[in-house]
Amino acid sequence: MAAYMIARVNVTDWDKYNEYIKVTPDIIAKYGGRFIVRGGETVTFEGPEEKWRMVVVAFPDLARAEEFYHSPEYTAAKEIRAGAAEAQFVAVSGVE
Repeated sequence: MAAYMIARVNVTDWDKYNEYIKVTPDIIAKYGGRFIVRGGETVTFEGPEEKWRMVVVAFPDLARAEEFYHSPEYTAAKEIRAGAAEAQFVAVSGVE
């Protein structure tokens, strides 16, 4: 069953964060993922206004999402992101 990784990101250093943005697509693709949402305009319908960058990545299943997140390649990418943003990453199974 497909799984979706949802990231909320508060970018504090766009120059450094843009370097992270450059390296992530190939790593995500290597683990079977594809971007569904990558930034973009948001509208908050209920609750506190969402001001953080939103990213949604589809993976074949939760195991592949976990494999991606803990991979050596993405660990190196997280080091690039360090100090440029604070983030929350959550993975959830989709519906059949």
